[in-house]
Amino acid sequence: MINITLPDGAVRQYDHPLTVAEVAASIGAGLAKATLAGKVDDKLVDASHVIDRDASLAIVTDKSPEALDILRHSTAHLLAQAVQRLFPGAQVTIGPVVENGFYYDFAYERPFTPEDLPAIEAEMHKIVKEALPLNRSVKSRDDAIAFFKGIGEDYKAAIIESIPADQTLSLYTQGEFTDLCRGPHVPGTDRLRSFKLMKVAGAYWRGDHNNAMLSRIYGTAWLNDKDLKAYVHMLEEAEKRDHRRIGKQQDLFHLQEEAPGLVFWHPKGWSVWQAVEQYMRKVYRDTGYGEVRCPQILDVELWKKSGHWDNYKENMFFTESEKRTYAVKPMNCPGHVQVFKQGLRSYRDLPIRYGEFGSCHRNEPSGALHGILRVRGFTQDDGHIFCTEDQIESEVTAFHAQAMKVYADFGFSDVRIKLALRPEPRLGDDATWDKAEESLRSALRAAGVEWEELPGEGAFYGPKIEYHLRDAIGRTWQLGTMQVDFMMPGRLGAEYVDEHSQKRHPVMLHRAIVGSMERFIGILIEHHAGLLPAWLAPVQAVVMNITDAQADAADAVRKTLSDQGFRVISDLRNEKIGYKIREHTLQRVPYLLVIGDREKENGTLSVRTRGGEDLGSLSVDAFVTRLREESVG
Repeated sequence: MINITLPDGAVRQYDHPLTVAEVAASIGAGLAKATLAGKVDDKLVDASHVIDRDASLAIVTDKSPEALDILRHSTAHLLAQAVQRLFPGAQVTIGPVVENGFYYDFAYERPFTPEDLPAIEAEMHKIVKEALPLNRSVKSRDDAIAFFKGIGEDYKAAIIESIPADQTLSLYTQGEFTDLCRGPHVPGTDRLRSFKLMKVAGAYWRGDHNNAMLSRIYGTAWLNDKDLKAYVHMLEEAEKRDHRRIGKQQDLFHLQEEAPGLVFWHPKGWSVWQAVEQYMRKVYRDTGYGEVRCPQILDVELWKKSGHWDNYKENMFFTESEKRTYAVKPMNCPGHVQVFKQGLRSYRDLPIRYGEFGSCHRNEPSGALHGILRVRGFTQDDGHIFCTEDQIESEVTAFHAQAMKVYADFGFSDVRIKLALRPEPRLGDDATWDKAEESLRSALRAAGVEWEELPGEGAFYGPKIEYHLRDAIGRTWQLGTMQVDFMMPGRLGAEYVDEHSQKRHPVMLHRAIVGSMERFIGILIEHHAGLLPAWLAPVQAVVMNITDAQADAADAVRKTLSDQGFRVISDLRNEKIGYKIREHTLQRVPYLLVIGDREKENGTLSVRTRGGEDLGSLSVDAFVTRLREESVG
């Protein structure tokens, strides 16, 4: 008898080998219809996989967390089959699952274009209606090479040639199309219904610019049409909120080819920057951080001692002077250690907290650059805490409360916590990593929060807590981090004298709340669709006259508000007031202040919001009170 244990602990017995699909059918017709694949002893397999021994089995349906990746991978095969039907001679290369979808790279006599996508998508839907089964077969490496060469798939054969000779490979066939794949896949093409092709791009074969340029077609696939429509709507909203578009509309910043990955901030954009920086500077002051400033370049020997040379040098910029090589700092931490080392430190001095709006540079690949969200030069709200092991928990829990308040003040209410664990490669031994990881778990438990663990995603010098924020249209952004580091203080010679007059290395906590200021401002712009809260807006209010007779009064109000520290402009142009209001509404100015003869005579303002709400007549003092009440921090 074969004993199959189900997730609820129930055991079903069978007197012969049978497939995952047959087990599902024996449980119920509904489950059989819903089956996409299976997990046998925690290994994903096709629904056609034969179970011939005692095993645990979980049936994968569209309610399973694995379902979406299986469906997307199968849809990539569907795309490849459709392309080869429409464009005979097109060769397939690779077709992986990516975030929210998939892509497939093709070699063809001409590049594919956006105009090709509707026909390809229509052909995909035709194949869905054909309900072709996906059948798995197994070949030796050499037989697989011969097979693909025999059908003119030279790229696929080249992929297999890089696989060790003793490997047995799985192939999947649907109709006339066969592809190399580990699987698993859905049982048939009729299970693939909710998909859309998104764009085409160029991609070098194997990522090498010396190789042939291929055509990459991106698509998205979902479990149902509702999810697909929601995703497409989110993309449309994201396009409207694109920080690059809004940045240009509001004259906030620009980027140009002569400085790839570096930002030119305009006066309005810099005022947003300053609003964020001054808010964060107050956070530093209120929570016991001393603000420091460290050099932009440091001798490479220091970076070798810190561990960055061995683990991060490919992301660093270098320069030379008088036969000494320097690195432009990608991080602020080694500099803060140098500040800590100046003078004899006692355990009574700890914790010591340093904060810096530190300018960093990282050699990001040009293809990864994206507006101000991914740049080469950036400034962090960076901080480091030097403490004892006994102080880790209290410092981390205090930081957590601090970070959550900051996110709420900037308009983020949905924050997820993740714990990134030891990566490869890394500094230190497993015992040290065990201690570091458990110290963060303990702090999170003390803070009363739930978290998800991310194996292998920590920094090379220590594990880290990550703060992931969901924005107004459902996208998730990873912002703040809290990292515990037992390595760097010792490598760089940081010491304090403990209560027994012994020298010890402090623990170093690396912390940031908003992270890259550039990236955070880009996220803020997109989260608020450019409608920044009044305390953050580049222009908080505009004062407008109706006729020239009120010009002096309008400009006097502007000066009064500006003198009190508000970002206010006046619009005294000889234009109709409706035109002015419309123009500044499009510029997303929070408050529109109008002065006509009545307002001039009464010393009041006619106040309306960019959302069209009429707040009536307010005195200047009343309006100032309103603006101050909207401030945070």
